[in-house]
This record gives sequence, C-alpha cells and structure tokens, in this order.
Amino acid sequence: MATLLSNGQQSVMATSNGQEQQQQQQQKDEPEQQQVEIRKSSSPKPGAMPSLKLNRMGSVSPKDKRVYKIVLTGGPCGGKTTGQSRLCTFFENLGWKVFRVPETATVLLSGGVKFSDLTEKEAYKFQENLIRTMVQIENTYFELGNSSNRNCLIICDRGVMDASAYISKDKWEKMMAGNKWNPVEMRDNRYNQILHLVSAANGAEDFYSTEDHACRSEGVDLARELDYKSAAAWVGHPYFDVIDNSTNFESKMNRMIESVCQKLGIDVGDRLQATSRKLKYLVALLPPDSEFPPFADFDVVHHYLQSAGPKVQARLRKRGQKNHWSYIHTQRRPNVHGQARIEVKTQLTHRDYMNLLAQRDDAHFTIYKKRRCFLINNQYFQLDIYKEPGHPRCKGLVLLETYSSLTGDALKNCMPKFLNIVKEVTGDPDYSMFNLSLKEDWSTTKKFCRSATHGKQDDQPPEQPPKKQYHPYDENSD
Repeated sequence: MATLLSNGQQSVMATSNGQEQQQQQQQKDEPEQQQVEIRKSSSPKPGAMPSLKLNRMGSVSPKDKRVYKIVLTGGPCGGKTTGQSRLCTFFENLGWKVFRVPETATVLLSGGVKFSDLTEKEAYKFQENLIRTMVQIENTYFELGNSSNRNCLIICDRGVMDASAYISKDKWEKMMAGNKWNPVEMRDNRYNQILHLVSAANGAEDFYSTEDHACRSEGVDLARELDYKSAAAWVGHPYFDVIDNSTNFESKMNRMIESVCQKLGIDVGDRLQATSRKLKYLVALLPPDSEFPPFADFDVVHHYLQSAGPKVQARLRKRGQKNHWSYIHTQRRPNVHGQARIEVKTQLTHRDYMNLLAQRDDAHFTIYKKRRCFLINNQYFQLDIYKEPGHPRCKGLVLLETYSSLTGDALKNCMPKFLNIVKEVTGDPDYSMFNLSLKEDWSTTKKFCRSATHGKQDDQPPEQPPKKQYHPYDENSD
C-alpha cells in the first residue's frame, strides 16, 4: 500500500532565466507524502476582502482579521516546497503572519518506518494514526492563527483528504466511519482553499527528478498516477485550484500566488498578471454517469436575501452530502475601490444560517441544484444541474463552469469531450443565477440585471431585450 501524497493546482509568476532554473531545481527538493483529518474551519470561506487595514506592526482589528487555511498538494516534484516559501514571503510582505504546517507523513516516515515492512493491518493503522496526528498538528497551528492579532495565512503541506488516494475506497470508508469523520467536514469546512501543484512528471518531464529527496523514489509513470490520485482526492472542495505546467516554473509560482490573492480579494495591482478567468457553458443531454471521470455530487440550495440597495446582492448557500452541510453567506458589492466586483464570503454555523433565512427576498425563487465536481485534463469543472421546484425557465437547465487561463485550441482541447456543450454563456445575463431565480417575467420586471454588474438596474425599457455584456468573473458560484 502506498503512502499518502498530495494534490495539484495552477499558479503564475515570471523572473529571469537564472532564477527560473534555480527554482526549477528547488522544485525537486520537496517531500512526497501526506496528512489527514478534520476540524471545522473558524475562518471565512474564500471571498473578497476590500482592504487590508494594518497598523505599523501589522495588527488588525478583531472585526477585520482573517485566518485563511490553504493546502498545498500534488504529485512528486510539483513545486510545493518552493510554493510554500514564495507564499510565505509574499504574505509576510503584506503584513500577514504566516504559519507553515509540516508534512506529517515525512515526519513519521523519517523515523524509520518502511511501508514495505508493514502488514496490511499495520499499514491501515499507520494511515489512521497519521491522519489523527496530522489533525492535531494542524489544530495547533489553527489555534495559533485564531489567537493572533494579525491577519494569518496557514499553509498545510498536504491535507487530510490526501490519505484517501492511497488506500482502497472500502478501507477509507471504514476508517471514516470508525472515527466518525465525514467528507464535508474533512474536505470542505476544514480548509479554505486547496492548491494542487501538478507534478513535473505531467507536462515538465525534463525537470522531474528524485535524486535530491530522501523519501522520493517514484518513476515518471508512477508520479503521474500519484498526481492524478491526489487531485481526485480533493474533487468536491468548493475552492479547488489546479496549478499545471503550461507555463515556466516562475509563472507557475505566480499563478499559485495569484489564485490565493484572488480568493481573498487582495488587490495586488500589476504585481501579478491576472490570467485565470471564470468560464460558463450551456450543456444539453447529459450522458450516463458511467461516461464521467470520478466525480463527487452535492446538493446545493441558494436563497437570495433582501439587500441594502440595488447595487448590493446578498445570498445564502447550503451545500452538502448525506445530510452533512456547509453554509456560506455571500455579499456582492460592485464597483468598490475601483474594482469591478467585490464578493465577501463568510462561513456560517447552522444557527446563523437559519437566522439569516428570515431575510429571504420574496422576489426570488429558492434555487435547488445538484452540483457535480470532476477533474479531467488537469482542469477542475463544476456541473450545475438545476432541480425543481423553481421557475419554468430553469427546467432542465445544466451549466458547466471552470476557471482557466487557456484560450483557443488549448482551452478547447481540455474541455470534457463526453458532454454536449451547446455554447459559451460567460457573462450572459440570461444565465445569471440572480436573473434565473426572479419570480417576475423578465420582460416586465425592473429587477433584471442587464449588465455584468448584478444588482444594477438599467434604464432600458422592459420591452427591449437584455443587453449582454461579457464579464469574466460574473457571479461566482458558491
């Protein structure tokens, strides 16, 4: 039975050729094992942060403080060690406190454990104890982050779900049941964002090496397999980013930093070139489940809330599996501080969620979906299948969403070929969830959002067709 490894994602950056070669060499120096366990995150889910209110010492008021927990995962030689260092330097320069959680598997295996010497029962118990140890180590850093008077970034070298990639499904489910763990808590609520750094064995083979790592011995083919398994382990997390090898290593690191800043809503100006954008597609005639790659299905419920003004949106999202739920409050404020869109997402308790339901906006239907998450061609997709009850305009509606920096044929080649994609609808107000949920007819209502800046009422008379404007980050799906 193999030991735990990690998942992958995408990042972006650029420097001189000499620095690039140095970083590509550093990419070969990272651990290849993993960690696993559960604890509900006390910090908000990824969302926009309008500003960083720091004093000279970097402290922030308790109201504005952020504790943001990310997992760096991926196959062998993906850049995790260098990525940790880059993130640490970047956020410390912003005045944040940064904690780096060590990889539990490396700590334990460096004590003389050899998986080849373990019986099947011993290997199972080792994995179980590894997860328990990982959880306790992570919790120690989480508590330090919560008690800090500064914004805090906590970087985990692999996370709980990585363990599921290296044992059979039956054993993993037995382990979860025996410890009363569930995927929603272990995967969705415990960490704010997952960054999968794709192994150099997949797209950067010339830079793949095991020479400089005592715990790494995988060949290229095995490294590719482990990279895919580690990514599949995190499919379903609402903020899962794949940082592939489509650019040089420096750009890969920049894309990683950019992804974290984007989720946090940190405006870094031109320090990082924005590349990734949200894409949305209309899909028809879903194929049978057997044609999909490994996937995770979730029940999702959205409620729009009464807001303070026509330019502000507020909504609740309940997302879960097998009666285990996570709850998010999203407030959307367009045109703040010169940015086209600000979304602030906050994780809620069940009690807070129920209290906020009293503010439901009766002008909107509740939206019910089945959300299917899957990974293919190193690209992470969410397929939203609208369910009844709802407005007749939503009947049979299926929308595919992804984030990508690719264009043209490169983007076309990574799209799932087994889906019948009708057209791209990115930025099309006819496929905005806000508009889809309206109870009134679009031709007569004054609430229809005719531009990408949702919540902004336009002066066009109702009989004119909606003006469709492209906006790459139009209304993120929670």
